[in-house]
Amino acid sequence: MKKIAVLTSGGDAPGMNAAIRAVVRYGIGVGMEVMGVERGFQGLLDDLFVPMNMRSVSDIIQRGGTILKTARCLEFKTEEGQKKAIKNLRAHGVEGLIVIGGDGSFMGAKAMTDRGFPSIGIPGTIDNDLAYTDYTLGFDTACNTILDAINKLRDTMASHERVSIVEVMGRNCGDLALYTGLCGGAEVIIVPEQKLTLEQIVKRLTDGANAGKTSGIIVLAEGAGHADELKEQLRNCTDMVVKSTRLGHVQRGGSPSCRDRYLGTCFGVHAVKLLEKGIGNRIVGIKNHKFYDMDIIEGIAQKKEFDVELYNTAAIVGK
Repeated sequence: MKKIAVLTSGGDAPGMNAAIRAVVRYGIGVGMEVMGVERGFQGLLDDLFVPMNMRSVSDIIQRGGTILKTARCLEFKTEEGQKKAIKNLRAHGVEGLIVIGGDGSFMGAKAMTDRGFPSIGIPGTIDNDLAYTDYTLGFDTACNTILDAINKLRDTMASHERVSIVEVMGRNCGDLALYTGLCGGAEVIIVPEQKLTLEQIVKRLTDGANAGKTSGIIVLAEGAGHADELKEQLRNCTDMVVKSTRLGHVQRGGSPSCRDRYLGTCFGVHAVKLLEKGIGNRIVGIKNHKFYDMDIIEGIAQKKEFDVELYNTAAIVGK
């Protein structure tokens, strides 16, 4: 291939800019032209193509978010929308597409390949909810953002002898809560994959109090409940002073960590190498510290396995 394009789709994630930078610079380095598509799949339909060069991606590796912007596009899910997207790509002479996003974005890349336009997916989502790869782009940075908040809340909770509920992202996957709860020394971690009753939560807090603890941290994944609701439940059945904090979209922002810059760069290079060979319908990932690629549908179909052993470990060391 002599000309490729790159876009970001769905929720933004720290490290997307590192991936864009790698796609552009490595692509140009092997003799390709590279186009950026603004606002995701919507940009394909609205013809928002921008020629990229080495300087287009200067000074972005340390920036959060995505310089190409991102959006959701219902029209692209239709046959007419997909045909229009391919027509616009070919009008610009583009022969292959790299899509940075989550499973929904990957289905868009799959649809393009099925219609004869080779596309590659790069996993960009802070939730770490894709089973085929050990880590998704943005997860590590989001964990550090959450951990920083937990550390600060721990200070004030200890000073006032209170319990703080920290609600983090994770609708279907509790990895953000698990890893930050473990590393933040949380007394209780609540995730969608492991149900905890109110009685169990109260017992853990009470056991801690009986052991001499005067404050506590509960990390709650949004898919397992809401911080404000749990706060009221705990206030009604205990004499503890309970506060709640919902971190929200602050978890998606910020300068990407070293790991996410590394992943974004290597994911981007791997994706370009596939298109260089004319290969599409693949998603790139990392498994056991090795970068690799696999079929999009096979990758998306893999079921994410929650690390129960790590969860149980966190419960023990958090006592």
